[in-house]
Amino acid sequence: MDVTQLKKDLQAYANQEKAEFFPRFFKTGKGQYAEGDKFIGVTVPNQRKIAKKYTNLPLPEVEKLLRDPIHECRLTALLILIEKYKTSPQAIYDLYIKNLKYINNWDLVDTSAPKILGEYLLENPNRDLLHKLAKSQNLWERRIAIISTQTFIKHLQFDDTIKIATLLLQDTHDLIHKAVGWMLREVGKKDLKTLENFLKKHHKTMPRTALRYAIEHLPQDKRHHYMQS
Repeated sequence: MDVTQLKKDLQAYANQEKAEFFPRFFKTGKGQYAEGDKFIGVTVPNQRKIAKKYTNLPLPEVEKLLRDPIHECRLTALLILIEKYKTSPQAIYDLYIKNLKYINNWDLVDTSAPKILGEYLLENPNRDLLHKLAKSQNLWERRIAIISTQTFIKHLQFDDTIKIATLLLQDTHDLIHKAVGWMLREVGKKDLKTLENFLKKHHKTMPRTALRYAIEHLPQDKRHHYMQS
C-alpha cells in the first residue's frame, strides 16, 4: 500500500468538468487567495471513499500526499490523518504542525483543524500555539487558529474562541471575517449570553461580514439592533 496506487485511485474518479470548475470556486487565479492550486476534479465523497480504503497507509506516505501540489491529494491525506488521529494522536499532531504550510485552502483547514489540532488541545490548558497562529502573517494559519476552537465550543469551552476572535477583529481578509463570525455563531448556539457579551463590546466596530455570520440565528429584532446600531 503506497501513495502511488492511491493517486491512481484518485485519478480514476477525476472529472474534467469539475476540474475546470473547482479552480474558479476555490479562487486559484493570479492574486487570489489560492493562487496556483491545482485540481483534477474529484468530489469530496469520492475522496472520503479512498481515504477510508487507505487508512493504513504509512505516515511517511501520507506526508508525501499532504505535500502534493494536487488539492485533492492534500484533502485525502488530511482525511486519512483524521482517522489515524484516533489511535496515534501525538504522531498525527506532530505531523500536522510540521506541515501547516500545505493546509492552504479553506476546505483543508475547516475539515482538519478541529479534528486534529482542536482535539489535541482540548485537554491541554496551554493553547498558546493557537494565539500565535492567530497573529501569523499567513491567512491559513489565522483561519486554523479560530476554526480549531470549534472543538472547544462543542465542549462548552468558549474563552479561546472569544480571545482569538478579538485578536482577529481587525483582520482584513473576508475568509477570516467569515470564520470568526461562524465560530461566534457556534458559541451563541451553546451560550447566548457569551455571544451577546462579545457583541455588546464589538458589534459597532467588527467587520460587517463577521457580524452577519455571528447574529444569523438571533431573533430578527436583535439582528436588526446589532446591524443598525
